[in-house]
Amino acid sequence: MVRLPDATRDSASETRPGPLRPSARKAAVGGLLLLVLAATPAVAHLKKDATGEFAARQIPATAAVAEPVVAAVPKAAPAPKSLPTIDYWDSPQGFAPDVAARSVAAVTEGLHPKHKLPVYDAPGGVPRAFLARTISGLPVTVPIVERRQGWAGVLLPSVNRRVGWLPPGGWETRELKDQLTVDLSEHRLTWLRDGRERGAWTVAVGSRRTPTPLGRTFVLGRTITHGHVYAGLDALVLGAVPDDRDALSASLRNGHTAIHAWREESAFGRSISNGCVRMPPDVQRELLAHIGPGTVVQVVR
Repeated sequence: MVRLPDATRDSASETRPGPLRPSARKAAVGGLLLLVLAATPAVAHLKKDATGEFAARQIPATAAVAEPVVAAVPKAAPAPKSLPTIDYWDSPQGFAPDVAARSVAAVTEGLHPKHKLPVYDAPGGVPRAFLARTISGLPVTVPIVERRQGWAGVLLPSVNRRVGWLPPGGWETRELKDQLTVDLSEHRLTWLRDGRERGAWTVAVGSRRTPTPLGRTFVLGRTITHGHVYAGLDALVLGAVPDDRDALSASLRNGHTAIHAWREESAFGRSISNGCVRMPPDVQRELLAHIGPGTVVQVVR
């Protein structure tokens, strides 16, 4: 479990950041032919006359081509100024569950707010909280996990397995090339880039009492660590928080789950942490060099 240091918490600036069978081909050609005939405004009908000659007669088309229906983008209701702003310590309320929380499909697009924006519980729904450009000094990029009626559905920080919705405007998209999967049963973290495996390592995960939260989350940013055991390396702070804060010591209850280095090799391959994912130091250095904000982390069992 990782807490942001006070200096970072008070910062208001962005810092560090196969071919067809013959029968199938015949059927496909037949289907194409049918489509072409159906799209022709008038077709030639052949009729044998009394002299035995065939004459062509035009038959006008009777069916009109329907115009495509464009769905209207639901309007965003005004957001009261009294709404809370999502921060590092308090979980936003009123948002719908992530219906694909167990999905391991790649998420390739992130959303970065250009300024503080209201987040809604559904497209055209109720505004529940504000999402700022930074959270405790960490520049915010949240993964876009769904698009509907012009709105973007994103994973939310400081709450587990919940999706918030933002209307068009006021934000920009960012490409997400990486994906991390943490298999709790196998005690294994796998890194994919553009769908190809770049590495897989044995790690330590949360204990039975303080488990690593299941489901999709994402890298919120990075923060410094204190103590020899962390090998002097930054941690990758995740958007997930403990599912049971009371199971942790008071000093850790306001922390987030993180991926961080761990010097004691005996921990790897075990369920022993306070919920964080412990990595060998050399692997942590590799992740820090390549994994950026918004990267989806899928925790599976």
